[in-house]
Amino acid sequence: MELRSLQSHRWVARQADWTAAAIAGFGAGGILMLVELIWATMQAPDRWLVTRMVAAMVMGWEVLQTSGYDLTVVIAALAVHYILGIAFALMLAAIIAPFQLDSSLGLVTLVGAAFGVLLYVLNFYGMSEAFSWFTQLRGWSTFIAHVIFGASCALFYRMLERPEKRE
Repeated sequence: MELRSLQSHRWVARQADWTAAAIAGFGAGGILMLVELIWATMQAPDRWLVTRMVAAMVMGWEVLQTSGYDLTVVIAALAVHYILGIAFALMLAAIIAPFQLDSSLGLVTLVGAAFGVLLYVLNFYGMSEAFSWFTQLRGWSTFIAHVIFGASCALFYRMLERPEKRE
């Protein structure tokens, strides 16, 4: 057995592929929005409630007093979702790259899923202090959606990462 084949996951001075991370966050953010929209449609009588909750982060809590479809609210929610998705993907890449956690598909998926768990806790228990309306979204469906976001973000990052950045 060659020693070179054993991967070390110690910190090394290795730069993340920021372009791949941003694209991965955009894609994983889209997946998260679709999963949330599907579950919201199945569970709630107002399928636009989650969209208004996200938009309320930038538009103010007053948007929660409305109902139904509103293009301005949808645009605001999309912007928030994608900006946060990209920002979280950049953070994930900053963890993956220096610890060489992209050495295998299984490992990078596991790291991404764990990151999704951390995001769920941060978003729905930490940030709910500032945006109290998110407390009603706590639950298994939101938890699973964030695990899916983290895992897909990490997988997209590994697939898009330039080979010279991985070495």
